[in-house]
Amino acid sequence: MINKIDILAIGVHPDDIELGCAGTIVKHIKLGFSVAAIDLTQGELGTRGSSQLRLQEATEAAEIMGLKFRENLNFEDGFVTADNKEYQMELIKKIRKYQPKIILCNAISDRHPDHSRASSLVSNACFLAGLPKIKTVYQNKEQTAWRPKQVLHYIQWDPIKPDFVLDISDYIETKVLAAKAYKSQFFNPSSDEKTTPISSQQFIDSVSYRASDLGRLIGVAYAEGFTSDRLIGLDNLDSLV
Repeated sequence: MINKIDILAIGVHPDDIELGCAGTIVKHIKLGFSVAAIDLTQGELGTRGSSQLRLQEATEAAEIMGLKFRENLNFEDGFVTADNKEYQMELIKKIRKYQPKIILCNAISDRHPDHSRASSLVSNACFLAGLPKIKTVYQNKEQTAWRPKQVLHYIQWDPIKPDFVLDISDYIETKVLAAKAYKSQFFNPSSDEKTTPISSQQFIDSVSYRASDLGRLIGVAYAEGFTSDRLIGLDNLDSLV
């Protein structure tokens, strides 16, 4: 059985997609697109919280965003690599199962090494998923080859120059609310856990002001930026903001 979706957001850690592309996700759900998410790991190496708590937070964030579903592949946090055949095959199965037109995934380079490695892993799996000679089976049936039309990479810690930016002005509040669902990870003045670079007030504030800065560059209130694995084509010039 194929459960087709329009957009599949993938993050190596729970909270990656909220920080990177939650506004884009919510906007497209409101536009009628079917959107789902896959977390590659449980974020079990995170300094604060626990994998069990992260799962609860991810579930809450999924409800806030309105995702069709959210899965976790339980890959090993800290050891996701682009050339891991086992991980590639698991992703190929998911891509062929859901047949997304567009995939949103981790930044092409970033402060956290897992982000760039996961970015390459997903890009590789998307290409390989389109090769008919790579055989996969789901529910005792051989899957059909499938390759998404676009693989887009959201921006995370590092200020990567985007290939394009998307207006999320009407959805910034939902984006911030989804990020704040991760109470174990981000600013929480009542927490007595160790302070980390992402648990400061400055970091959670940056979710809004970085989106504001990208918005400023295209003349809107808030935006999210992406890089693309391939050249992006437009149907007409009116598609430009």
